[in-house]
Amino acid sequence: MALARVARSGLRRSGWTVGNYMSERNTFSERVSDRKSFVPSLEESKVHGNLTCLSTAKRLNHMSFWSRGIRMTPHYQFPSANRLVESESEQDRSRYPGLEATKPGEKPRVVVLGTGWAACRFLKGLDTRIYDVVCISPRNHMVFTPLLASTCVGTLEFRSVSEPVSRIQSALATSPNSYFYLASCIGLDATNHEVYCEAMSNGGLPHEPYQFKVAYDKLVIAAGAEPLTFGIKGVKENAYFLREILGILEEEKKRLLHCVIIGGGPTGVEFSGELSDFIMRDVQERYSHVKDYIKVTLIEANEILSSFDVGLRQYATNHLKKSGVHLMRGVVKEVHPQKIILSDGTDVPYGLLVWSTGVGPSGFIKSLNLPKSPGGRIGVDQWLRVPSVEDVFALGDCAGFLEQTGKPVLPALAQVAERQGKYLVEVFNRIGKQDGGRAFSAKDMSLGDPFVYKHLGSMASVGRYKALVDLRQSKDAQGISLAGFVSWFIWRSAYLTRVVSWRNRFYVAVNWATTLVFGRDDSRIG
Repeated sequence: MALARVARSGLRRSGWTVGNYMSERNTFSERVSDRKSFVPSLEESKVHGNLTCLSTAKRLNHMSFWSRGIRMTPHYQFPSANRLVESESEQDRSRYPGLEATKPGEKPRVVVLGTGWAACRFLKGLDTRIYDVVCISPRNHMVFTPLLASTCVGTLEFRSVSEPVSRIQSALATSPNSYFYLASCIGLDATNHEVYCEAMSNGGLPHEPYQFKVAYDKLVIAAGAEPLTFGIKGVKENAYFLREILGILEEEKKRLLHCVIIGGGPTGVEFSGELSDFIMRDVQERYSHVKDYIKVTLIEANEILSSFDVGLRQYATNHLKKSGVHLMRGVVKEVHPQKIILSDGTDVPYGLLVWSTGVGPSGFIKSLNLPKSPGGRIGVDQWLRVPSVEDVFALGDCAGFLEQTGKPVLPALAQVAERQGKYLVEVFNRIGKQDGGRAFSAKDMSLGDPFVYKHLGSMASVGRYKALVDLRQSKDAQGISLAGFVSWFIWRSAYLTRVVSWRNRFYVAVNWATTLVFGRDDSRIG
């Protein structure tokens, strides 16, 4: 039925972590370049202890995958990297095509891995009069994640919350020595200041993946994180499973129209609110013959919105119940194609399962032989440097303070990543003006004041023109807490001003107005 189709279309477009999303093949689109390039197909590897060295490359002619004209939004996942490149002889390393080390007279090169909040805030502020910049990511756009839940039910179009990285940093499209690569990083050679990458493939090119290297003067790792499944069997395979409901039994209709959300954090609560609002306002009006079968369940191990004020949590609980959301307390033990099993043995059948229990380090981050912070993120010092190697920095969801800094690992929030990106780019611009942008040139240079994070508060929408605003700086601190329509207006106003570009602000405002007047768009295209 339409609900299943709309939900599936929205979730696939938004890139939420639900089932098949984790197994879909990565795709990319490219513009034909007027020049030829050589990309290796790595055929052999030699193991040295716990490191794997890449060797012996075969050169292939093909269209330039670093074309600046990429426009397609790929479904992707960071591949689990299984190699860390060890230093090789100059002769072996020269066989890998790609960008070689910068030469005297050229601007130092900054390589950025990722296009999330931290990476894009860094790219936006980087002084390209001082640096050349190379961005490597399997996604050529940034997603404004606070409004992502709205795209799943047609409140917003996905393009309204995505911003091409070339618009964030125009040098990637205009500067002759700055590039964007639609690729994933698979290895790091910190000794020789090189990263090894694998281009995204859509199956139209030779079967072996295209691998290449990029030399850097400074490396910024902002590769993000991936969903936490806590080792539960079947999550990645079965977290998204829908079927048509025509001509089937009543119980099967109830199951297929049962939407289950796992995780009662802001993401799970906002999606529950959006989904219930969509069902109450649009689905029941347009598809009245199935309205009695539709059900939304939110499962949380403890209390929902545990980081919010107690009064706000109670308000959210009461409001979600009034909106038709069934709240359950439990811990998921197993996930099957048609049901989940809780730790107390309860079976919960579903047609749509959304997993939103937080994020953890990706396979690529785990594979790097770098110091780790508690939780498995890349360990950094107070200046966001990776202390064991030169000229490598990490920020965002993939980085955390080392224990010896005495600072806690910061939560995986957009405002944390954005503030880190803003801080680090100011450091880079400052040392660049002091001729510290070259490799090994900033070893004894002062980076200024260390990074200090100050929490600005939290907001969450709960649907039906209601939201929560918690302006406390910490869970135990005192501060302003609001709930209701005024909070919803503040929530929308704040996020509208934080959308990256004026173009997208216009899109979001128009989408909101259109939804208010005509209802949500439940058409499925493609």
